[in-house]
Amino acid sequence: MTDTLIVKDEIHIEAAPSKVWEVLVNPKYVAQWDELPEDYPSENMTKGSKVVWEHPNGGQTITTIIKAEEMKELKIALYSSNWAVQPNEGDVAYLYQLEDLDGRTLLKIEIGDFSLLSGGQDYYDASVEFASESKKVIKELAESL
Repeated sequence: MTDTLIVKDEIHIEAAPSKVWEVLVNPKYVAQWDELPEDYPSENMTKGSKVVWEHPNGGQTITTIIKAEEMKELKIALYSSNWAVQPNEGDVAYLYQLEDLDGRTLLKIEIGDFSLLSGGQDYYDASVEFASESKKVIKELAESL
């Protein structure tokens, strides 16, 4: 059995969970800490929201929100048509969990499990960097709202 490849990171944010949630689901803010296609709609993301990137060489990568428990948990399934083996929806995902600490927020981030993919270590390594960078921007945005 291969070890799981799940990135785990967290950050304390001096802002209420409602502000952190806004930064996680409002495309105006999401575009500042993650990539969004230029024509992405401006409405807040909810369960079922999808972001689709077309690959230049054909195929696409799609993220789909499969759980959105307001101010608590956001789970976004990751799919790529270029993966040789297709895991079940949600087996490779971004998970954002918010914990209310008396008006402050502990944001926990999990990304993976990349052990389900060939070349999973590369996805894992890139996601370690993504989690580290994006959490800082999420913190800054939430604290400035």
